[in-house]
Amino acid sequence: MANVWSGVTIDCVDPERVARFWSGLLGREPGPSRKGWVYLGERGDPQPRLVFQQVPEPRTGKVRLHLDVTVDDIDEAMTTVINLGGRFTGERHDYDEGVVVVMADPEDHEFCLVQHYD
Repeated sequence: MANVWSGVTIDCVDPERVARFWSGLLGREPGPSRKGWVYLGERGDPQPRLVFQQVPEPRTGKVRLHLDVTVDDIDEAMTTVINLGGRFTGERHDYDEGVVVVMADPEDHEFCLVQHYD
């Protein structure tokens, strides 16, 4: 049997709120979920599903794993993140190949927006 990457679980105080943010950003609808959890996508989807798990304490310190989201227009994507309740961390990296900006969701989970130049 082959091992298959099936999802990413994100701990959060308010999984409904954080899942709404990611659903709006990625255009993925919630699938069947257990109480205290929200799943974006279902088992067997072509993309790994995002799983939001309720925990009692807020995040502290830097998370050592983050998601990269490829976008067509970095400025438009940043505006979308902010309108959904996220924020720009102030960190931006410009490379010959494209640009990367570090954003955060409503519970301060950091992630990168990436625009590749063709």
